[in-house]
Amino acid sequence: MIPRFIEAGDVTLDLFHRDGRVEDRWLHLHPREFELLWRLAQCPGQRLTRRELLAEVWRIQQEPGTNSVAVHVARVRGKLDRFGLGRMLATHPDGGYYLDAPPGPSAFRFQRA
Repeated sequence: MIPRFIEAGDVTLDLFHRDGRVEDRWLHLHPREFELLWRLAQCPGQRLTRRELLAEVWRIQQEPGTNSVAVHVARVRGKLDRFGLGRMLATHPDGGYYLDAPPGPSAFRFQRA
């Protein structure tokens, strides 16, 4: 069974809404941005190459000759950066991307009264 939520640090991804939130504020992710972040959150810390992301998120096997992955990564980083979390979507030194966040809720998350 596919989980409805994936928590990665301070971000909660909601499969039903196909969006992410930090506490009670939505990220307003576009569908492909959500799929990208969801895929990376399934295996935090693990590098996924551009080719793997194209196959698993874009569902294409051939090289499209565009920088679509980099553009989507930049957009997601921008949306995360509003919360000071842009660095959690990291570029791997050997190429590709990974989510630099622990699985599960952040130990620093504050509980609201």
